[in-house]
Amino acid sequence: MKYQFSVTKTKVPKIKPDPDTLGFGEVFTDHMFLMDYNESEGWHNGRIVPYGPLELDPAALVLHYGQEMFEGLKAYKNPEGKVVLFRPEKNAERTNNTNRRMCMPEVDPELYVEAIKAVVAIDQDWIPEKEGTALYIRPFIIATEPCLSVRPSKEYLFAVVLSPVGPYYKEGMAPTKIYVEQNFIRSVKGGTGFAKIGGNYAGAMLSQEVAHEEGYSQVLWLDGIEKKYVEEIGTSNAFFVVDNEVITAPLEGTILPGITRDSVINVLRGWGYNVREERLAISDLWEYYKEGRVQEIFASGTAAVISPVGELKWNDHVMIINNGEIGEISQKLYDEITGIQLGKREDKFGWVVNVD
Repeated sequence: MKYQFSVTKTKVPKIKPDPDTLGFGEVFTDHMFLMDYNESEGWHNGRIVPYGPLELDPAALVLHYGQEMFEGLKAYKNPEGKVVLFRPEKNAERTNNTNRRMCMPEVDPELYVEAIKAVVAIDQDWIPEKEGTALYIRPFIIATEPCLSVRPSKEYLFAVVLSPVGPYYKEGMAPTKIYVEQNFIRSVKGGTGFAKIGGNYAGAMLSQEVAHEEGYSQVLWLDGIEKKYVEEIGTSNAFFVVDNEVITAPLEGTILPGITRDSVINVLRGWGYNVREERLAISDLWEYYKEGRVQEIFASGTAAVISPVGELKWNDHVMIINNGEIGEISQKLYDEITGIQLGKREDKFGWVVNVD
């Protein structure tokens, strides 16, 4: 490795959880990666230490003005027992896109990936091997300088924590019920919709609670200006299969440039599907549905990979998609992408990266 990190092993290893009862992001491994930043030294003092609380000044800028970002990816074991990551360089790229928007220092992509590899290698015995499980990786950066002036921090902490996880949805890959949000907005052009920051998620929680009260598991966001065009499903990218073509919102700064989204598009185009990255009005989707032209709707993201939609409610209109069952394309995509991630299918794109 080009970069070297100090390692302090825990003296009190934890008991590993039962893979049959794993939730999502509730249990953490023995170690974590930390690295500091200041203006004179840049990123420095990369280290792997026992997992534990962070010491943070009460005046740290992250606590007052929300200057932070995070990412998410997974580690797996392939059939040969090798530990692998899925497209980690794309997470590094997206991290720096977010950092630029949040006035935070960029991280050398090679350093970023090597830091992830190093801490995953230390805790690789935590990777669960039951079907549908993985080791979730959460890199994040927070502003740590104690200061109450409204300005970018001069000090930061880059951290990586690991969590063995089960399926994101407890029911597994079952069609979800989605509620179209009409009152709140997630983002607009020029905002932070494309960035991976906590504020985007915190601002979406009220809408999600309303959806839950209506009996729906997630929301479909519309654009923030006209409240007309479909954008994201919760924290995932949305896809609509109409007349055997696949439509997804374009990357115009209002939605997250999902790594799974990009993978889905590449796989679909490789299979010969026409994938259209263009705006789709919710009213047009309703008309297509009434005409019997909507075949599938699904969401893509790191946590669940593919989430088929079985029901979509827009105002008083309820659309039952594919008889409330998993669609052929959704299932095929899930099998293909997870197969590549787990080393069970050919990696034609060179997406899988070995940890050691």
